[in-house]
Amino acid sequence: MKKLINEFKAFISRGNVMDMAVGIIIGGAFTSIVSSLVEDIINPILGLFGGMNFDQFAVKLNGESTLYYGKFITNVINFIIMSLIVFLIVKLMNAASNRLVAKEEKAPDTKECPYCKTKIAIAATRCPNCTSQLGE
Repeated sequence: MKKLINEFKAFISRGNVMDMAVGIIIGGAFTSIVSSLVEDIINPILGLFGGMNFDQFAVKLNGESTLYYGKFITNVINFIIMSLIVFLIVKLMNAASNRLVAKEEKAPDTKECPYCKTKIAIAATRCPNCTSQLGE
């Protein structure tokens, strides 16, 4: 049992798990912001142009049952709009981070033999192909 608890502690203390937990918490907060943007700003603007509110579309089934397919259509449209907004926000954030973060150039891991012109390891002191002694 103690081994299981220690393994669980090691699992929880990994950086990826903590990053995921923070991401879920931030994602929950971000969802409310995007939902508010869609419901309070974008949908009213779309209503000006379309003048359509799908929420009232319904079909009566067997007496008391009602199928509210308009609400489903509204939720699908909201999902598409929300997905587009999240995509654009992520795209903008990635573009901004690419501009801010300087890309490191990778150091070469090979060099060219001055005698036979083949590629060899950077730390090599003798060429494996022509066996020439390489200078520093």
